[in-house]
Amino acid sequence: MAMSVLTWQKSSYSVDAANCIYVAAASDSTIKIRESGDPDTIITSTPDRLRAFLHGVKAGEFDHLTT
Repeated sequence: MAMSVLTWQKSSYSVDAANCIYVAAASDSTIKIRESGDPDTIITSTPDRLRAFLHGVKAGEFDHLTT
């Protein structure tokens, strides 16, 4: 079975390529997420779950994890 090639995108806020989170839309309608420090580890999510997470990030629900 052939695997589709993912087109990874990083945030324009990521200035250091060694500290980035990348996302890609897969052909099976899932979202793939990886980080530059361990690019072989890929998390799979759905658009709805990612949307809910991003709303939480924007609302500051996870700010305590970065201090």
